[in-house]
Amino acid sequence: MNGKYIGIGLLVFTAVFGVLLYYSQYYGHYKTVTGVTFINVADREIQVTDYNGIDADSSGLKLRGCFTVDPAAFEGVAVPLNPTPLTPPDWFVCFDPEQIEADLASGLATAYMAAVNEKDGIDRVVAVYPDGRAYQWRQLNEKYQE
Repeated sequence: MNGKYIGIGLLVFTAVFGVLLYYSQYYGHYKTVTGVTFINVADREIQVTDYNGIDADSSGLKLRGCFTVDPAAFEGVAVPLNPTPLTPPDWFVCFDPEQIEADLASGLATAYMAAVNEKDGIDRVVAVYPDGRAYQWRQLNEKYQE
């Protein structure tokens, strides 16, 4: 009889642990970021509107942002070698990394190096469309991708 209670207890513990782990990975560590009016890109401040983003203190790679800019403000900014948007949690719907990556490859969008080594080994990249839609993320820089 005691083994039955231990087994049920282990199953309940596993279920609760699984739910808490899922929550912490997909919701708990992220904070929503709104109200941003400018971003730093290379050596300039670029005004943005309609900023919707997420970030986390637990990892420098969790930054994602969706916003609108004036594409002309990026003239002369360096282009990164391998812009690769990272996948956000499913609930952050404005950022579609597969679409952004396909549009960068086809030339529908242009990537710019916003910050080199912004955090140790991590660069910040901004992808801009001709209509002003823009997206930012952090990715490992070339030094750490070997």
